[in-house]
Amino acid sequence: MFALSLSTFRERWQLFIGAIVTVVLGVALVQSSLLILLSATSYVEAITLLGMTLFLAAFLAVFIVSSTFAFTIAQRRRDLALLRLVGGGRGQLRRLLLSEALLLGLVGTVLGVPLGLVTMRVQSWLLTDLGFLPDAFSPQWRAWIVAVAAGVGIGVSQLGVLAASRRASRVRPLEALRETGAATRVMTGPRWAVGLLFLAGAVALAILSQLGGPEMAIPMSMNVALTAAVALSALSPLVVPMAGRLFGLVLGRTPLGGLARANLRDGVRRSSSTAAPLLVLVALVVGMSASMSTLAEAGKRELADDVRADFVVSSTVGPLPAVASTEHVVPVTVVTTSDDEEDLDSDSALAVDEAAYQQVHHRGPVSGSLADLHGLAVAGPGLELGETLRMRIGGTEVRPRVVAVLPESYGGGASYLLPRELVPPRALAQAPVRTIVQVPPGTDPAVVEAALPQPVSTVEEWRASAASEQYATNRGIMLVLMGLAGLYSLVAVINAVVIAAAERKSEFAAARVTGLDRRQVVRMALLEAEIVAGSGVLLGLLAAAGSAAGIGGAVGLVSVPWAVIGVVAAGALLVVGATSVWTTLSATRTAPVRLVGARE
Repeated sequence: MFALSLSTFRERWQLFIGAIVTVVLGVALVQSSLLILLSATSYVEAITLLGMTLFLAAFLAVFIVSSTFAFTIAQRRRDLALLRLVGGGRGQLRRLLLSEALLLGLVGTVLGVPLGLVTMRVQSWLLTDLGFLPDAFSPQWRAWIVAVAAGVGIGVSQLGVLAASRRASRVRPLEALRETGAATRVMTGPRWAVGLLFLAGAVALAILSQLGGPEMAIPMSMNVALTAAVALSALSPLVVPMAGRLFGLVLGRTPLGGLARANLRDGVRRSSSTAAPLLVLVALVVGMSASMSTLAEAGKRELADDVRADFVVSSTVGPLPAVASTEHVVPVTVVTTSDDEEDLDSDSALAVDEAAYQQVHHRGPVSGSLADLHGLAVAGPGLELGETLRMRIGGTEVRPRVVAVLPESYGGGASYLLPRELVPPRALAQAPVRTIVQVPPGTDPAVVEAALPQPVSTVEEWRASAASEQYATNRGIMLVLMGLAGLYSLVAVINAVVIAAAERKSEFAAARVTGLDRRQVVRMALLEAEIVAGSGVLLGLLAAAGSAAGIGGAVGLVSVPWAVIGVVAAGALLVVGATSVWTTLSATRTAPVRLVGARE
């Protein structure tokens, strides 16, 4: 079987090229992210982003390889049926397909490991440039990563083909040859089960994300788009034709449009295989973008509700005829113990004078009182009133008691509040500082502003700057994750269009001998491809809407990323259209009489 798989792999490599590229990218990204992750254990934001990258890379690799194999196996069902008719059993057929997947995984690993070294440099530079890692950061190579990369490459390919090989082995060979019975059934029982299960999961996550705070809402709302995309992809043989009919009502009034609509009705498997990666791309990119922009808007609103003052300066100030709250941003480490091992969580705290702080900040604690924030005391979100924390501040370990529990924050920034006298003087002197100034009634603001050290910002300018910094962080995360999702989906979309067109040479030839010229065939295929692409974009937006609804319900507002939606939709239509034209021109290069008269 391995020799037969090798022969098939060599002769029909065009069917596997997209899956090979996907495995190569998956191996390279997982290898690179793991090496950087192991070298950046003290950088929390980088670890979070790398963890998301690892999860997304593994998910997209398995998803795209499985959809590609399912499509290629469907295109080869007559060949596989002949193999069964000459004596091949179901087990042999599955071993054949698994052997092909093994070859794919080996090729992907061999090419992915060296590419991973290049990816590691690019990824390190990107994380450094975005501020997640210091400039001097340099990831360390570990020899055992090659074994992990091989496991990823082979594991992804085997997982991707497992379901498709089982389904192919259950189809009776005569049904596959005649294209009747189970061979023509696209919506199988397992596909129904996966689609409905993930759809229920997406609805549940959308509801649960509205019930918790930011720490629950953010990951859950992002996972809504992911689970909804998987659900709609599994149900795509049903939902893509429905969406296609909406576009077909507008675009299908011409003879070529009517022919494109008929092709969509007959080529359900082909249409769903092309729309599925687009659906996932739009759902992930728009869903994440909506979540990030909504959080940025929520952070701006939070600052507006919290800080009621007039000026902000980046230094301490002397005596003023105004209220001045000087706040130092101090790095802290929270120490917890589990199974006799210490876990260290790096974070930041504001060292403040509680009386001045309460006069310019109006978001009160959930429980407790900030009036008790003096001595060995701390306030923060997600804590239990009265508990004692182990904290390290400037090399000194202290054990403050929780005197107030703060509400969860959407705008980022420092997590804890500490009394200024608890922070060692050296750590206080080295910490970034800001002073928020509130001019009392009856005092001229110009007089207070003139007494402040320069530069002076109004509170509105400071809020805009803080929101811009948060948006820059979110944009960096979006850049990494959207680029990853876009690259995978681009490969999958192009691969699906190429495979579909390669198997339609006889169909195009039949259209030409019945009266269509080559240009009309290209236009027909282009129209069909754009209807499928539009359907994928529309369904992806539907999945992304669930993510936006989840995070919007938690924060009380929704920010729609119209620019991102426009760019993604236009890019999807452009890529699919260009690929369709190129592949159709290639498929119609041969004289139609030769293809129509040729035997299969």
